[in-house]
Amino acid sequence: MPKTGRAVVYAEPNAPFEVREYPVRDARAGEVLVRITMSTICRSDIHSYEGHRPNPCPGILGHEIIGVVEQLGQGVDHDMRGDPLAVGDRVTWTEYFRDGPSWYRDVHDMPQKAPGLRKYGHDLVDDDPHFLGGFADYCYILPGTGILKLPDALTDEEATPLNCGVATMISVTEAAAIAMGETVVVQGLGLLGIYGCAIAKARGAARVIALDAVPARLEVARRFGADLVLDVGRMDERDLVRTVRAAAPPDGPDVVLEVCGVPSVVRSGIEMLRIGGRYVLAGLVNPGSTFELDGNDLIRKWITLRGIHNYHPRHLIQALDFVMANRDRFPFGEIVDSRFGLDQLGEAFEKAASHGVLRAAIVP
Repeated sequence: MPKTGRAVVYAEPNAPFEVREYPVRDARAGEVLVRITMSTICRSDIHSYEGHRPNPCPGILGHEIIGVVEQLGQGVDHDMRGDPLAVGDRVTWTEYFRDGPSWYRDVHDMPQKAPGLRKYGHDLVDDDPHFLGGFADYCYILPGTGILKLPDALTDEEATPLNCGVATMISVTEAAAIAMGETVVVQGLGLLGIYGCAIAKARGAARVIALDAVPARLEVARRFGADLVLDVGRMDERDLVRTVRAAAPPDGPDVVLEVCGVPSVVRSGIEMLRIGGRYVLAGLVNPGSTFELDGNDLIRKWITLRGIHNYHPRHLIQALDFVMANRDRFPFGEIVDSRFGLDQLGEAFEKAASHGVLRAAIVP
């Protein structure tokens, strides 16, 4: 009897999820067939489901994925580090793939922005090989994907967010050029912001100031390196800017990281910064995320403004190394704070969307 696997299908925005079965074929040359052991719900999955960002339908959402190798296609025998791969290895992989030459990849070293790039959790389920998202029994890793073998010591909860949240924040903090002794403000304390606090501290920040309107998140941030937490829901914009600047003498913080996805925070973030400060935006990933700035403020304050989307494959390697090196310093395993089965995906999305959980895991 032909082998099949389950997939939880996103048929259209806000429609109930459907559990369907699809055929599982052998891995072809350059491919890897993985049996998924855990996927987590990213905030962008919720935005797609709610119709706030374009995503192919019907499809399988989920791009924070880890799993065990079931088949290695011809020509796949090692991971990005050069370590040998074998059936039974637990792996993670870049959230995107693109095979072939690219001007942005080959000339500008920006493979994450190459035209024609495709992302796991952003493809049509009806097309072969069907399994290209995390909320399913299986996933095919296609040519042009960076694969990374996971150490046995790392738990599934520690490993699953690596290929999205952690790698993205490695890219964001690199772009911010955080230096020893600087003050860093993190706007938004979802998974990106929590890892942002920890990575900023590990990069040498003397002071990390964490901002959010969800009190429970503020307490989590303290455990991940935040020195000062502020409930933005209890402060008006003027008081918030004044408080942050006073906490970063003599003239305000060096860096502000936007990872909350709220366009209105950009203006206050610019006002917080010292002269010569750096502002990096990474959360405004939905179309229509518009904001208004006075260009004179950017010029007179010598502000550097950067946007970061996706990450370079090397950032995934660095994300793994960061988590392995800091497992005893920060409780990474507690970020994934709930587990659901495939048939409970709707419930998991509801709790994640309402901030009832920090990161929900789907375990087939």
